Amino acid sequence: MPVKIKDVAAHAGVSVGTVSNVLNGRATVSPAAVERVRAAIDALGYVRNDAARQLRAGRSRSLALIVLDVGNPFFAAVARGAEARAAADGYIVLLGSSGADGDHERLYLDQFREQRVAGVLLTPADADGDVVEHLASAGIPVVLVDEQATAGEVCTVSVDDVEGGHLAVAHLLAQGRRRIAFVAGPLATRQVADRLTGARRAVAEVEGATLEIIETAAMTVLAGRAAGEGLRERSDRPDAVFAANDLLAVGVLQALTMLGDIRVPDDIALVGYDDIDFAAATVVPLTSVRQPAEEIGSTAVDLLLRQLDGELDPAERQVRFRPELVVRASSR
Repeated sequence: MPVKIKDVAAHAGVSVGTVSNVLNGRATVSPAAVERVRAAIDALGYVRNDAARQLRAGRSRSLALIVLDVGNPFFAAVARGAEARAAADGYIVLLGSSGADGDHERLYLDQFREQRVAGVLLTPADADGDVVEHLASAGIPVVLVDEQATAGEVCTVSVDDVEGGHLAVAHLLAQGRRRIAFVAGPLATRQVADRLTGARRAVAEVEGATLEIIETAAMTVLAGRAAGEGLRERSDRPDAVFAANDLLAVGVLQALTMLGDIRVPDDIALVGYDDIDFAAATVVPLTSVRQPAEEIGSTAVDLLLRQLDGELDPAERQVRFRPELVVRASSR
């Protein structure tokens, strides 16, 4: 059985109140009593039930962050930013990866509710689902991360992906490319759909430009490599590729250059999205649309903590960042 605070008190020969005062750092305990209590804690292996203590105090010091894919370096950077901002206020972040699966997401949410987290940061698996209402009904504050919401009262932190798609393809068109392929990932994903909308707008602005859509089942390096292999085998290849994220772009780059008969960017220019850490370190440094991933994570935590403290102005509930094109050798 776990050691309880009364066991520590009995071992140290002091009251339960004295042990509590030592644990909470109160200065009302004599140095000799503090030494006995600490010795008893070490001898018995006592571990404080911090969750119970927080519940008694009225607020947990834990936040939940659920992303679509923690293996994606973009979401890993979002988590770094969230953890750093949370730690500055004495909170920890519990991380879950839904795999874009609604059932898996709901399982995480149920588990985190049982842990009595103070609030939830969520990139929803289904942007049209009822997860926000589900959390609100349980009295749990939520901030949507890398997602937008139609309801004005929901807090969101996002990037203008329509503008990002336009930036990517307008850059390719400015290099003289006219046959653009969009390696998309699942088109039902809101971010992918917005990037496609921006790409279409850019193509519509240039006479003679075309846009081909290549949908993949996932947004991974392997999915990108499969799409790139398909392009490599064609005689009517596009002269430029815009990939919906950098992982897809890296896979496309691998497939196109592996035999040495296709040159990037001479034969096919390539632009990715996210500007993950190793985009600049690929065999041909990758042009990419940068999202401020760590700032997205830290801003989301800031919104959540301000909700908890009742200090959030309704006009500040939605934060939207502008993307930035980072040009490297793969497109110029």
